[in-house]
Order: sequence, then structure tokens, then C-alpha cells
Amino acid sequence: MLKQFFIICSGADTDILKKCSVGEQNKFAGIGATVFFTAVMATIASSYALYTVFDNLYSAIFFGLIWGLLIFNLDRYIVSTIKKRDSVMDEILQATPRIFLAIIIAIVISKPLELKIFEKEINQVLLEQKNDLTLANQNQIAEQYTPKIEELQNNITTLQTEIATKETEVNTLYDTYISEAEGTAGTKLLGKGPVYKEKREKHDAALAELQQLKADNNTKIEAIETEIVNLQTTQKTNVADSQPIIDNFDGLMARVNALGELPWLPSFFIFLLFLAIETSPIFAKLLSPKGEFDYRLQDQETTIKTWTTQKVNERQLLLKTDNAINNKVYNEIADEEEVMNYKRKKAKELMQLQADAFFKNQKSAL
Repeated sequence: MLKQFFIICSGADTDILKKCSVGEQNKFAGIGATVFFTAVMATIASSYALYTVFDNLYSAIFFGLIWGLLIFNLDRYIVSTIKKRDSVMDEILQATPRIFLAIIIAIVISKPLELKIFEKEINQVLLEQKNDLTLANQNQIAEQYTPKIEELQNNITTLQTEIATKETEVNTLYDTYISEAEGTAGTKLLGKGPVYKEKREKHDAALAELQQLKADNNTKIEAIETEIVNLQTTQKTNVADSQPIIDNFDGLMARVNALGELPWLPSFFIFLLFLAIETSPIFAKLLSPKGEFDYRLQDQETTIKTWTTQKVNERQLLLKTDNAINNKVYNEIADEEEVMNYKRKKAKELMQLQADAFFKNQKSAL
């Protein structure tokens, strides 16, 4: 039962193969097994690749089965259409396009399996790429907010500087009127005279200005600090919102690109393995000598070809003979007087009918 199934997978004519030896049947069963298991590997590979795209197991398996059946049908067609010829060059010519197609199929099958085999290494590459993308994303977002934040911080520094400058001025005035009262500076007269009073009033006025300046600037600073906090919160929100996009940077294309970052030799050997599997039935047919199945198939094909050619030639000969007979018969009839008179009579009747019909049409038109 299994052997018969693999023979069907090989695309061979089962009716002819039943008449062949067991060895010949085993050869085609082996070819069919290669075709079948290649399709199985294609199903597994495509299911994994599609799972990285859809993130859904059932969808990946469904479309993977469809892809496996497609590969199975292509491989079966490639193998079944290669036939042994009497000329090696003819065999090579008929196999060349099929080999190119087999190479393409081998690439398509091997690439998803490479992604699975080197999954850990690919994940490491993707992690490094995600880290780089995270830093780059943070820097890009920071470039949008940092200049504004720095400008606001400079405004706070300016306001604080104004307060500090005013405090220095008030302290200086304080030291001046205290020194005047103590007689250590100014008029050098001990006591609170008119000069002391003038300097004290000047200090008190500056102190009032300082208090008002502190109140105004502190209000402005609080507003600016609130704006800075809002900008920083917005910046952090943008970073947090964009981070899931970076975290999901592990799709099929990203993994293929990450695979390209790894050493090429292991991937190349895996590709060669699948190329060997994919092309082995083709080369098996090319390298093997003509077997019993090939001779029986050739006998059947040449029999049908000969019989078809014979029937076509017979039809052509029959047509040629019939035309010659018809020409001869009509030539003989054309010389008979009775036929001439009959044709003349019918032609006369036809002309009369045409004249009557023309008269009726003209009359109805008038």
C-alpha cells in the first residue's frame, strides 16, 4: 500500500509499471518518496514562516498545507515529465529548465527552516537591533522636546538670576544703612540721623521690590516648571507608545535580514542539502540507464504515434482521392446536353422570379 502510494507520488504510469519488474517499481517508489517528503518539509517550513507573519497556529497550518500541496504538485510534474531519450543532449536540454525550477523550490523551502534552525542566534541579533532602535527612537523623540525644555530651563535660570541680583542689591543697601547707624561708613556719625533715614527708606523700597519680584518670578517659574513637566510627560508617553512597535520588530523580513547578519556558510550548507534533495529525482532519472518502464513507455508512445500518423495519412489520401473523383465526375456531367438544358430552364425561371419581385417592391414604394 505504501509502495503504491509512493509510485503515485512519482508521477509514473501505474498501468505500465505494474507490468515491470519489482526492481523497476522500487526505483519509482524511491523517487515518489523523495517527492512526498520534500512536500512534507515544504509544509513544515512554510507553516513556520507563516506563523511568524500571522501569529496564528491554525492559519499557518492551513496555508502551510496548501503550500506543501503546491510544492508536491510541482515536484511530481517535474519528475514525471523527464523521459529517457536516445540522445544525452536531448535529456540535458529537457532537464535544464526543470533543474532551475528545482533550485528555486529548494531556496523557498530551505529559507524558513534556516530561520527555525538558527532561531536563537537570530533572536540575539534582533535583540541588539531592538536595543539600537530603542536608543535611536529615544534620541529622535528627545530631539523634538529637548530644545524647548532647555529654553524653558534657561528662562527659569534668568528669573532666578533676577531674584539673586535683586537680593544682592537689597543686602548691599542693608549693609549701607547699618554702617551709617553704627558710624563705620558714610558720615561716620553714630546714631540714626537724616542720612540713615534716607538710606533706610531706600533699602525698604528695594526690599519691597524684591518681595514683589520673588512673588512674580516664582509664579512664572512654577508655570514654566509645569510646562516642562508636561513636555517631559509627553516625551515619555511618545517613547512608551512607540516601544511596542520596536518590541514587535521580529517579523519574517526582520528575521531574514537578521539571518543575513550571521555567517553564510551554515545557511549555504542547509541550502545545498535541500537542493540535493530537490534535484535528486531529476539526476536519478538522467544518470540511470533506460529501464524496463522506459522501453514500455516508449513502445506505447511510438505505437500511438504510428497509429495516429497512419490515420492522418489515410484521411489525407482519402480526401485527395475523393477530390479527384469529384472533379472527374463533374467534368463528365458538364458535357451532357440534358444537364445544360435543365440548368438553362432553371436559370430562366430564376430571372423571372427576380424581375417579378423587383416590380412588386418598386410598386409598393410608389
